[in-house]
Amino acid sequence: QVQLVESGGGLVQAGDSLRLSCSASSPNASNYAMAWFRQAPGKEREFVAAISWRGAGIKYAVSVKGRFTISRDNFKNTLYLQMNSLKPDDTAVYTCAARPAGIWFISVSSGAFEFWGPGTQVTVSS
Repeated sequence: QVQLVESGGGLVQAGDSLRLSCSASSPNASNYAMAWFRQAPGKEREFVAAISWRGAGIKYAVSVKGRFTISRDNFKNTLYLQMNSLKPDDTAVYTCAARPAGIWFISVSSGAFEFWGPGTQVTVSS
């Protein structure tokens, strides 16, 4: 069992940057594949970025590739999402997800993840 807590969301203007963090409670969280998803009002949850537990595998949604960077610090049991050149379309609740996995496992599917944080709101004004 692992508990996830996101932080770093807020209200910014278009073109600004934010860094989200996701802190994992379990000391074994470094053995987890992790990902960021987001859900805008009235829309379904969508994949943003994913990373394998050693960070060797990374995937991004087309809409954020080149602007967002996912990373992790396994010593701190923390997942990050650096978001640059933010757009109003990036406005959503951002949630981190995790699952125990093998070294090479990575997934863009929300159904593949077992543990979820409560989310943090990101609002980008035009």
